[in-house]
Amino acid sequence: MTTRRKTAEDRIPGDLDHDQLIDRFLRVNQAGELGAVRIYQGQMAVLGKRKSAAQPLLKRMTEQEQEHLDTFNRLIGERRTRPTLLSPLWHLAGFALGAGTALLGEKAAMACTVAVEETIDEHYARQAEQLGDDEADLKATIAKFREDELEHRDIGLENGAEQAPAYPVLSAAIKGGCRLAIWLSERV
Repeated sequence: MTTRRKTAEDRIPGDLDHDQLIDRFLRVNQAGELGAVRIYQGQMAVLGKRKSAAQPLLKRMTEQEQEHLDTFNRLIGERRTRPTLLSPLWHLAGFALGAGTALLGEKAAMACTVAVEETIDEHYARQAEQLGDDEADLKATIAKFREDELEHRDIGLENGAEQAPAYPVLSAAIKGGCRLAIWLSERV
């Protein structure tokens, strides 16, 4: 007989309960996907004017991120979860990050993609570990989106991300910013 694990069943005093945990997951994921859409839109705004070879890749990744955002928008409505109050900031910051890295060149834009997607991969993996059998649909959604994010990371690597000027510094700064945005969006 297989034991079925429930979300938040092994929590200790002070830990989030099931509903609080799911609200946090939906809030931060919706915010993150909004940021991702805006990053790619910022990159396309700059690189599209240069007729970049990366433009079709960016368009495809934007469409996938928009699908993720639409899904989390729907789930937030269905579960009656309050979105983060920081959405207007992520709307602007995402576009600025995308446009700013694209202004540094295609490889810097791809470095941004790799840094963001590696951070989101870790984030989604942690969430999947915390979800029990009672949240199988949400867990499957997160797993599918995680695969898409890893595909985006691979696209960035295949297109010269690691050849961007000051790649280690750029990558570390973007990852740090993403981790801060995740922490804030979960709570605000």
